[in-house]
This record gives sequence, structure tokens and C-alpha cells, in this order.
Amino acid sequence: MAMKQSTIPFAGTTQQHEELLKVIAEHKDDKGALMPIMQKAQDIYGYLPIEVQSIISNELAIPMEKVYGIATFYSQFSLNPKGKYRVSVCLGTACYVKGAGDIMDKLKEQLGIDDGECTEDRKFSLEACRCIGACGLAPVITVNEDVYGKITANDVASILKKYE
Repeated sequence: MAMKQSTIPFAGTTQQHEELLKVIAEHKDDKGALMPIMQKAQDIYGYLPIEVQSIISNELAIPMEKVYGIATFYSQFSLNPKGKYRVSVCLGTACYVKGAGDIMDKLKEQLGIDDGECTEDRKFSLEACRCIGACGLAPVITVNEDVYGKITANDVASILKKYE
């Protein structure tokens, strides 16, 4: 199993590390503790980099492959940091047939990152999502809580500029 690492260097603090160790110590003996510990770890760090998974693996004496398997299986977990501005492209059917694929390609080009990644300055992260229930506005992207509908690939640059 090849473990995919973020291209952004891990920058955990001593305070975060101590907080994680405290969470692990509190839940170590609970049955089924791994998922709640991983959820708390993601709350602490904002994502679950290999370094954090390794701490959990070592402290709980659970194989790294099991921790990584859970982190990659459940969509609630992210192996990459999220940007200050989380750009999400709806690739549900209505959005896709109206050009969301082209919008995603344009965002990748403009931001210089791929789906699921974050820019090095941690300003933007990009992810595809399934239907967000705004089919009447297709195609749709969101930037954090802001929704942009009926857009084209040509609108991408002006939307991103608002967050520069």
C-alpha cells in the first residue's frame, strides 16, 4: 500500500502534539477508540498527515496500515491540509453536463494544484464534490460558504481574484 503524502511540509506544534497525546491517553482503553481518536486528531491538526497517523499508530500499538486504511477509506478524513479558502466544484450530474469538468480543469490550472490538494501558501484547497442540491444553478462551485452558480471556466479567474 503506497502511502500518499502531502506536498506541503508538516508543521505541527508542540501544543498540538501534547493535545493529541492527551486525547489518546483519555481514550486508549475504550473499545472502538481508533475512529474517535482520529476524528479528534483531525480537529486538532485540521487534517491527518502521515506524521499524525504514525503517532496514533505508535501510541495505540495499532499497525500503521490499519490507521492509514481508515484515513483513506472514510471521506470525513483528509490527508492534505485545507486552505483558508476551500474551493469545491460540484461534479454531480446536472453540473457535470453543464461544464463543471472544464471549470475543475481551469481551477487546477489557475491554482497549480490537483483535486484534494492545497496551495503551498495554504490559501486555497480544491476538491470535487457530489451534488450540493443547487441543480437549478448548475454548474456550481463554492468557496467556503459562498456559492457561485451558472458559471463557466472563463469566470474562474475573477472568482479567485475576490479571495486574493
